[in-house]
Amino acid sequence: MKKMLTAVALSAMIATPALQAAEEVNIYSFRQAFLIKPLLDAFTEETGIKANVVFSKKGLLERIEHEGRNSPADILLTSDIGPLFDATEKGLLQPVKSELLEKNIPAKYRDQQGNWYGLTSRSRIIYASKDRVDASEIKSYEDLADPKWKGRICTRSGKHTYNLSLIGSMVAEHGEADTQQWLKGLKENLARRPQGNDRAQVKAVKEGVCDLALGNSYYFGKMITNKKKPEQIEWAQSVNLIFPNQDDRGAHMNISGAGVTKYAPHKDAAVKLIEFLSSDKAQKLYAEVNFEFPVRNGTQRSELITKYMGEFKEDGVSLQKIAELRSTAAKMVDKVGFDN
Repeated sequence: MKKMLTAVALSAMIATPALQAAEEVNIYSFRQAFLIKPLLDAFTEETGIKANVVFSKKGLLERIEHEGRNSPADILLTSDIGPLFDATEKGLLQPVKSELLEKNIPAKYRDQQGNWYGLTSRSRIIYASKDRVDASEIKSYEDLADPKWKGRICTRSGKHTYNLSLIGSMVAEHGEADTQQWLKGLKENLARRPQGNDRAQVKAVKEGVCDLALGNSYYFGKMITNKKKPEQIEWAQSVNLIFPNQDDRGAHMNISGAGVTKYAPHKDAAVKLIEFLSSDKAQKLYAEVNFEFPVRNGTQRSELITKYMGEFKEDGVSLQKIAELRSTAAKMVDKVGFDN
């Protein structure tokens, strides 16, 4: 009897790690854990798979690269196309073939080889002072280089990934020479040296430092609902939201997205999680939590987003192309001394 129990116990010890491995997924996330927790809780409730998150603002690609085959990471989750593209270029992600993901996520928001998939989208918009700017005065990104805005524009660093993607979209539309001229004109119109984050630019508009600011659309939702820091509600209330280029190509779009790591120890669970995040249920929840736009066709936007932003025309250029142009954009930022 003792031998039988020992054998059973030994068998359980061997089986347990395999069982655990099949019931968890490890996420390296550039997005703060609390922002995605409601989604991961819903995923665990539906599938029984536990989702573990490691969050960092930077260094995750280097960590995955250093860990190599021993990396516990199954999924890389990002708040921008840049890190996903860089991870693909470094060979840190593996292609995933999923009919469900191809059905749920439009082609412009996923890698052609299946290395990454967009989960939510946002636009890089213009925040304009309600007091000092008539909304009809500014209609496009190109307008930001008009000399009439000299000393009236605020933005974060040109080297920040959000701005590199915007500049990349301009290169895709106008070519390098014209985009460099545009970037030079935008620099000449800055009210101050590029600094801070997107919310800091809206604060600067409220305080009269500048009249226009570049920022991601979802920050408006984060500010207008921020009861812990009510001063941010005032910042949001001081601006109009301008979605540029509605008369031609549409507003520049970017994504939060995910990819399965090259040596993912729980690949099947990782694919299941990304598929879940592309579902109508998760897309609605993701949009509500982060004030972003669902990428899944037919999924309803949050009431707040609909109230303040309505419908708008999106730029149709693929994010793959924009990502490929980010290095060109970075060199351009240096060439015109944008951040100086």
